[in-house]
Amino acid sequence: MSRSTASRTSKRLKRMRPVDKTFAKAFAHYTPPASLTVSQWAERYRILSRESSAEAGPWRNSRTPYMVEPMDAFTDPRVKEITVVAMSQVGKSELELNTIGYIIDQDPGSLLYIQPNLGDAQKFSRLRIAPMIRDCPTLRNKVSDIKSRNSSNTTYQKSFPGGMLTIVGSQSPAALASTPARYVLGDEVDRWAASAGTEGDPWSLAVARTTTFYNAKMVAVSTPTIKGASKIADLYYEGTQEHWCTQCPECGGWFNIVFDDIKMDYEKKEVKGKPSYKVKSVGWVCPECGTYHTEAEMRAQPQKWIADNPDAIDIGHRSFWVNAFASPWRSWDEICMMFLSAKDDPEKFKAFKNTILGELWEERSDIADENEMLARREDYGTNKDGEPVDLPDGVLVLTCGVDTQDAFFSYEVVGHGRFGETYGIRKGVALGDPDDDDTWAELDKIIDRTYRFKDGTGMRISFTCIDSGGHKTQSVYLHCRDRMAKRVFAIKGQGGDGVPFTRPPSKVKIVVNGRAIGMAWLYNIGVDAGKATIMSSLRVQEAGPKYCHFPLDSSKGYDAQFFRELLSERMVLKTERGRAKWVWERIPGIPHNEGLDARNYALAAFRILDPDLEAVQEALRNRREGKEIETAEKPEKKRPRVQRNKRLAGADDW
Repeated sequence: MSRSTASRTSKRLKRMRPVDKTFAKAFAHYTPPASLTVSQWAERYRILSRESSAEAGPWRNSRTPYMVEPMDAFTDPRVKEITVVAMSQVGKSELELNTIGYIIDQDPGSLLYIQPNLGDAQKFSRLRIAPMIRDCPTLRNKVSDIKSRNSSNTTYQKSFPGGMLTIVGSQSPAALASTPARYVLGDEVDRWAASAGTEGDPWSLAVARTTTFYNAKMVAVSTPTIKGASKIADLYYEGTQEHWCTQCPECGGWFNIVFDDIKMDYEKKEVKGKPSYKVKSVGWVCPECGTYHTEAEMRAQPQKWIADNPDAIDIGHRSFWVNAFASPWRSWDEICMMFLSAKDDPEKFKAFKNTILGELWEERSDIADENEMLARREDYGTNKDGEPVDLPDGVLVLTCGVDTQDAFFSYEVVGHGRFGETYGIRKGVALGDPDDDDTWAELDKIIDRTYRFKDGTGMRISFTCIDSGGHKTQSVYLHCRDRMAKRVFAIKGQGGDGVPFTRPPSKVKIVVNGRAIGMAWLYNIGVDAGKATIMSSLRVQEAGPKYCHFPLDSSKGYDAQFFRELLSERMVLKTERGRAKWVWERIPGIPHNEGLDARNYALAAFRILDPDLEAVQEALRNRREGKEIETAEKPEKKRPRVQRNKRLAGADDW
């Protein structure tokens, strides 16, 4: 703009009203559409805000070169839809912000920006979009201040010359279905509501808003979640399926750096019973030539996007997938430390795979079938007489879970150690009608039995949970009341998301021949929470916290049938009355699930008992060392003190 032109513009602005001045200033800075790509615009105008960036200041494409092509695809006339699967701390939010800034400044139009819910929308608007507008002069001149008296700028709507930014939550059908939009941007698509009210898939509703625009653009961004239920993965596979690849210094091949090709050397030690790790070295092994290269060597190599499905450009859809190994803010040493810290905790490992490795989490992916579980069985050892022992070292408490059927009891005795480590002790059935005393007598043989370690030390079951569902409810109530001194209690399973695993007990009537004869205690068990815990623990591959041990001795009952029952259910996503939810479903071809139920009830028994494992471990150590508990008043051994919610395990000589 020449000096004389600037002078004339200044004089006109002085004669205008405040609102007119705002728009005149905006149009004075207006640049014709498509004069810049998104990455060029960001390099020239974008300022990173201090509130949301550790590197505040001008945007530099060289910092995240893998984001240049996804951004520039937005201005490619061949491309209508862009999908980006990106992990945490790789700059996916900045990609969206740069796109929003470009639209406001360079190619204005109606823009619909969708967050998982209104809370996320409000947070993103205030903490990310508002600071960007404030710190970028070219945007600040186009979007009025939210505090202005005549402002059309609110938390959820921001007007600018030629368009409006509308920010909504995915669960709002009215907002998604009633707002025509040339541009649609979706953030964290895998966290969206499965259905916008009763009107169906939110992404489909949003895309339908663009049908009247020949030049519409759609951008979906998210971290991936569960295989088979990941919307962003489905969108990715509809597109060009591009990965950020690095050239091998040795063979010249191009490869996506993934965790399976990472080689690390680390030290492990125990600190107060918990593992502690130190990564000594990390490198990448080329899957083609097998050569080893350090992180510094690989970061210095040429990099580019390579498409597995390049023909998808013909339908206007480019899709990109990048993991944390490309991030300049996260070292490979840090990624490996995160893996070591998460590998023994299924829930942490699930988050690690999704948010760092960028891999879909597959339910039961690490426990394929009963054959794999059979191979994991181990020898618990023998006693001095050469007989198989009941209890391996590490067991501190025994509980029993009993599933009630019309013609038998299915039970499992489970040993519990520190940090969620469990040991299968005995699995079997007590044949007979649960209404008959003889059937209960058979079950008593399991409950009353003394189970022994290799050195002969004995331990008995501390708590037993017996299923009262089905047709034998009153019989279970009656017999459990008679066995209350042995801590044998009736339980009732309750499914559903959000139901706690255990709750305080309630009293129920015992009815015989239509007449109430007394009361019994009943515990309600959140079976879905228990099943999730079991399946997560079965994925742990190394002995330690949350690992599940099973005996090799065939007489203990841990055969192929048991593992089929244990793995008989999986979580599936279903839609009921327009609402999607995860439910447990029987796997086709597996008719019985008694093994899973019995294990679930045994875990619930341990949770109800809530023992002080440190005290139990100390008491067991004293017994094995031959130390007696001193008492002056009574010649017999002192029984352990029972505390509320902190009980010690029972034993044969206590």
